[in-house]
Amino acid sequence: MSEASEPAERVAKLLARAGLCSRRDAERWITAGRVSVDGQVLTSPAVTVTAASEIRVDGTPLADPERPRLWRYHKPAGLVTTHRDERGRPTVFDALPKELPRVISVGRLDLNSEGLLLLSNNGVLARRLELPATGWLRRYKVRVHGEVDPDRLAALEKGITIEGVAYGSIRASLERRQRSNAWIAVALREGKNREVRRVLEHLGLPVTRLIRLSFGPFQLGNLARGEVAEVPKKVLAEQLGNAGPAYADRRR
Repeated sequence: MSEASEPAERVAKLLARAGLCSRRDAERWITAGRVSVDGQVLTSPAVTVTAASEIRVDGTPLADPERPRLWRYHKPAGLVTTHRDERGRPTVFDALPKELPRVISVGRLDLNSEGLLLLSNNGVLARRLELPATGWLRRYKVRVHGEVDPDRLAALEKGITIEGVAYGSIRASLERRQRSNAWIAVALREGKNREVRRVLEHLGLPVTRLIRLSFGPFQLGNLARGEVAEVPKKVLAEQLGNAGPAYADRRR
């Protein structure tokens, strides 16, 4: 393939796909003058590159990207899903095994939530899998305090608007009562920030425990708290076929 016919892509997208950082972080690195292409330091992320481009970050040549990989992680409560926390709280990434490459989370679980968190070495893959357009169902087991009205839970399937924020269809059903508490099964496809907590609290049901059981086809299963397990390459390839063709092992 000639240089003229090489496919081009935004440099920030390439940095994310290489697993160096998220796409947003890549854009910040570029505006900070940390990235150069063919010897020219970039000042704007609005630059496209090809396989023939020489890309450096902090003076170091960009390595060939690894194949996209995905891990299941059983996140414990008490960890924030961020690489850097301004308040100094323990993070998911501090707790991961040191032998893992740099990974990015597929979506987030908040500080007090636990259960399945997907991790990837590929920023573009991580972003694609967390988008509502992927259509993957996310299932949760939620403990709430208060008296549950099954009819109000069932009505959530039609969607609900709270303080101007529209939430899509949510399937919620009472599993069992436990004195003044109850366990609710919740399934949704959107996953807006703190959506489950906000919707249930709007119904007068403060959440006291939230466990994500699955994200699309990937299950928490019997992963122990804090345990990480890689999704087999064959399984990942099968599932990526349902998420779009953009994750072939394109190496530079």
